[in-house]
Formats: sequence, structure tokens, C-alpha cells
Amino acid sequence: MSVKSDAGQFDIRIAPNPPVFDLPVLVALEEGLFKKHGVNLSYAAGYSDREQNPHEQKPLHRLKESLYEQGKADTYNVCEWGSIDRIERGEKVERAKIAALRPAVAAQAIITWDDTLQVPRDLEGVEIGINDFTGSHYTTLQLLEGAIGRDNVKTVHVGEPSHRYDQVKSGAIRAATVMEPFISLALKEGAHIVALTFYRGAEVIHPRFTAEQRQAYFSALNEAVDLIKANFGKYAHHIVKITKGRLKPEELGNQFIHYVPVENYELEKFDSAYEWMESWKLTSGKNSHASLVTN
Repeated sequence: MSVKSDAGQFDIRIAPNPPVFDLPVLVALEEGLFKKHGVNLSYAAGYSDREQNPHEQKPLHRLKESLYEQGKADTYNVCEWGSIDRIERGEKVERAKIAALRPAVAAQAIITWDDTLQVPRDLEGVEIGINDFTGSHYTTLQLLEGAIGRDNVKTVHVGEPSHRYDQVKSGAIRAATVMEPFISLALKEGAHIVALTFYRGAEVIHPRFTAEQRQAYFSALNEAVDLIKANFGKYAHHIVKITKGRLKPEELGNQFIHYVPVENYELEKFDSAYEWMESWKLTSGKNSHASLVTN
């Protein structure tokens, strides 16, 4: 059931993420759904700004995180594990909460043009291009730890997904982990998939927003999800735009990306994610779930 803010109209600024993850936001803007729920939503930067520094290694220096840390954005979405990481890295932990799991259910796939790499076991000791501390990084660890053992998983920071794609296609690296639209583009251009998994992300949001305001924001996203599910092809152009014409909207299916309603981030799921991150020494251990999760 849709619930409007108890304060009526309110403003919220979002930091841009790749359109494959932000599609419900783009559709809600396009179809007037935020306005319907009293949300005056604006982007804190343009999508083109994301590609200006594709090699940045420090997570809080990347565009969406830096906008949030500087107070120029009120929310952004990132992979589930990344949301935990960013809040721990942030200097002002009290300024950020994990509000929910985002609508995008995305695949990350390890792709290659190398015919000697066919199954996960072939990736033992092979450097796989990822973007450190993002979905491509965490899912690569999860995909391979059971197949080749943790000590044999090798990743190399390459940066933004379009850059990872170009590097593996050129042969500069043998394999890379990417999401849509680069999975479909890779298959079109002759690559194959060695391993693949699906995952969800999380919504990091400033705690000043009330429960009613968060619900208004998420209600607009959920209505957008319904529209996407009813006619994915109508909105596919947003996702393929980053390929600069190499992949047409009609060539993008929804087998590697689909959208579901926003989900509350239950403590049990948080604890499971956190314990796994701790096992890889990917957390600082300075924050409990009480300081991270908005109940």
C-alpha cells in the first residue's frame, strides 16, 4: 500500500549509479511517480560524470560515495556488501543508514574471449578484472571460493564496468566480471561466460528521512518496478545507452537483470553478509548492525 510523507512534499537528491541498477528511479521520474507520492527527486550529478575517473580505487572518492560524504546527495544504491563497507569507511557514520534492499536483481558474470577458460576451475591463479569493493569484487570472491579455494582467487582492480569490458576484450586481461548491458554485449561480440551469479544491492540513505518519507520514495520505485515488469523493452534504452550503439535495446533481454519490489533489510540477512565479509577480512569491525540498519 502506498503511503505519502506526513510532511507532504519533500526533496531528496540521489547520486547516480549505472542505469541497470537505477532503472526504477529513471522510470519513476519519466512516468511522474515520484511527484505522485510527494517526492521531489533530483540527481546530484549526471551519468556522464561517473565515467570521468574510471580507475579510482578509493571507494569514498568515487562519484556517488563522494557526493554523499560531502552532503551533496541524500541517498545512493550500491551492492549489499558495499553498503556495509561504505558506512564503515565513512567519517560520519551517523549520517548513513541502510534502508532496504534495492529493486534491481542483477547478474554479475565472469566473461572471457579466452578459449582455455571454460569452467571456474580454469580460473585458478588467473587475474580477473573487477572494481574493488563493488558487486563485481564481492561476487567474484563468492563465485570462485568454493571452486578453486580462497587462496587461488586472484582479482585485479580495473575500474568502471565499461573499462573492464574494454580491457578483457582487448586481451589486456584474460577475464573480467561485468553486469548488464555488458554481459549481453559480450555474448554478441563473441565472448563466453565462465561463471555467473545474481545478487541484490542496498539503499544507503540519510537518517533524517522519516519512515513515511522513505515509504513514499520506495512506493514510487515499486510502482516503477510494475511498469518495467509489464514492458521491459520500453525502458531498455536506458540500460544500453552506455554501450554507445554497440547493443540495441531490442538485443537486451531480462534474463540477466530483473526487478522486484524493495525489500526490508532484515537483521538476519545483514548478519550473514557481515560474517562472510569478516571471513575475508573485508570489514573494520567497528560498527554493529544496530548502527547500520534502519529498523
